[in-house]
Amino acid sequence: MSEIIPCPKCGCEYTYPMDALMVCPECAHEWNPDEKQEEEAGLVVKDANGNQLNDGDSIVVLRNLPVKGYPQPIKAGTKVKNIRLTDGDHNIDCKIDGFGSMALKSEFVKKA
Repeated sequence: MSEIIPCPKCGCEYTYPMDALMVCPECAHEWNPDEKQEEEAGLVVKDANGNQLNDGDSIVVLRNLPVKGYPQPIKAGTKVKNIRLTDGDHNIDCKIDGFGSMALKSEFVKKA
């Protein structure tokens, strides 16, 4: 008899094999037990130095960033508090004094 593998999604111990897949009767999750299971820890965003950013962190802008519709750029060294991480190309949502709500790329900031 094969080894019973608990469900990686809900942890149920009553999984059963179906062809090459394992099936969970509680959450209906199907997976291949031969494939290496990659745990998704959620959204991982890193700054320019490789430090992991989290919601609520403070960051510093590393270079002048031009803003469409504004005559002046966001200056290098501007500190931004209480960021929120999002999924996409511009993965930081924040409010910057004098500019309002902004979406920034993590490659242009560092953790404060």
